[in-house]
Order: sequence, then C-alpha cells, then structure tokens
Amino acid sequence: MGVRVALLILGLLACVDRESGAGVIRGVLRVPPPAAALPTSASAYPGRVGSLANAPPLVRGRAADAVVSIERIPAAAESTLAQAGAAPPELAQKDQAFAPRVLAIAVGTTVEFPNLDPIFHNVFSVSPIRRFDLGKYPRGQSRRVTFPKAGLVQVYCDIHANMAGYIVVLPNHAFARPGESGAFALPNLPKGEYQLDVWHPDFPEQRRKVQVPERGEVNVEISY
Repeated sequence: MGVRVALLILGLLACVDRESGAGVIRGVLRVPPPAAALPTSASAYPGRVGSLANAPPLVRGRAADAVVSIERIPAAAESTLAQAGAAPPELAQKDQAFAPRVLAIAVGTTVEFPNLDPIFHNVFSVSPIRRFDLGKYPRGQSRRVTFPKAGLVQVYCDIHANMAGYIVVLPNHAFARPGESGAFALPNLPKGEYQLDVWHPDFPEQRRKVQVPERGEVNVEISY
C-alpha cells in the first residue's frame, strides 16, 4: 500500500509540474448576424471547364471564419507547440468553393489542395507572400504548396470566378479558430503579457493586450 501511495503522489506532482507556469486564453468572438447568403455566380471566367448547377451560396460574417493568434511567444513555447504534431492541413475544392474558406497555418507548413468536386478546378495566388499556380486538375487529384513567410495569401480558381479562399500564415503555432458559436481556446502559454490579434475576412482586424496567469486561464470577449 505504501508503494502505491508513493507512486500516486509522484504522479500528482508530475502533473502539477507540467501544468505549472502555463495559462490558457479562452474567449468568445461575437459577430453580427451573418449576412444573407449570396448566390453563387453563374458566370465563370472564360474558358471554364464546367460549373456545378446547384453550388451552395456563400455566407459572410461567420464567427468560424476568424483567426485568433498571438503575435510573439517565447522560443521554448513555440518549440513545444511545433512538436505537438497534426494532420497536414487541407484547403479543399468542394461544392465549387474552398473548404474551409479560411485556413490558418504556421510558417513553414505544407498545405494540400485536393479537388473533391466532379469538375475541374484550378488553384492560384498572386499574393506577394506566396505566388503559385497549380494548374487545372480533376476530382481525386491534389497539389501541395509550402508557405515559408508569414502573411495573408488570397487563393482563387481561374475557372470559377466565385471561388475565393484565404490562407493566414502565422509566425508561430499559438493560434486558434473559433467554433460557430464564437468560442475559442489558445494553446497553453507561459505567464506574461501577449499581443492577441483577431483577423476576419469580413471585418477589421482587432488587437489587444492579454495578461496570461502562471496557472489557470484568462477569459476575453471580442465583439464586432
């Protein structure tokens, strides 16, 4: 029994040690009611390979399209977050739209661009952060691009004029995407003051200072 108690105490101490010196930023992003759905344009660029007859409309102003990020974090914290590991991110071509509409990644990440539609698509960007043109390719095929610089990359399809997506390339891994309700939680961060940025394709950028406690969490509310 004594050995079991000792092991239990050691386990609890290890948990306390892992959690000490780290706080969490949680919050809610409040947005106005989403704008009325916009019908998908029937007019594509000249030379289109095809269009979907009933492509769903685009809804603007969704909380889930925002990116919440921390401008700078300690190198040790970034190293820990970078090692967490995750599935390679995708910006798919689905229902004649980019899905998701907004993709957030860290510098150096490679993104897959699979075509899930029964028509040809093209993916290109003229953004100075990362210019590329992946050409036209059919359903079931994919292309990939690596993003070595931080900044905003706007993505289009030269076959379908209505298609537009955004890749937000961030300087570190301390970022989060709100859910449809607007709730979000950033990764654990060491105690200190941080610059929190909120980017949204349909609203102005917001910035504020946030003080992270040594343990526990801090709650923020951001409204448009």
